Amino acid sequence: MSRLEEKTTNIEKIFTGKVISLQVEDVELPNGNMSKREVIKHPGAVAVLALTDDEKIVMVEQYRKALEKIIVEIPAGKLEAGEDPEVCAKRELEEETGYDCKEMEWLISFYTSPGFADEIIHLYIAKGLEKKENAASPDEDEFVNLLEVTLEEAEQLLKEQKIYDAKTAYAIQYLQLQKVLKSK
Repeated sequence: MSRLEEKTTNIEKIFTGKVISLQVEDVELPNGNMSKREVIKHPGAVAVLALTDDEKIVMVEQYRKALEKIIVEIPAGKLEAGEDPEVCAKRELEEETGYDCKEMEWLISFYTSPGFADEIIHLYIAKGLEKKENAASPDEDEFVNLLEVTLEEAEQLLKEQKIYDAKTAYAIQYLQLQKVLKSK
């Protein structure tokens, strides 16, 4: 065992839901002492930074119960068991926005809250968007408004705390960095 690793000695499953499960793990610390860790298990998710031909960012506005507020986000969704992240990204883009894309490129994957959850988000960029006539619709318990905003409008939404989640802030920062690099 490395000098940083914790060895799990017991797992107690507390809750299993539609999206997450919660377990409490007894762990042996590197110094030999024992402790407990509350761990949320998540199947993973995707997020899509979708750009129109005129460089607008396709976003959705939706109510988030955990926050008790409406926020603006890039399209995203949970991976199904065994689902390829790129396939999921294309599905979520269509379901939430009605768009299909000619180009889908993986940008990065990141853990959202590694202190207590194993959720990983795979971020993609989509270009060559085409509105589908018979697009799949959002899940039956999902209600969204479609927005298309410029980078400057997205930056303002960040300042106003209407964009308030890490995946969307990360995507906007990616675009900001690309803009800076292009100007050099």
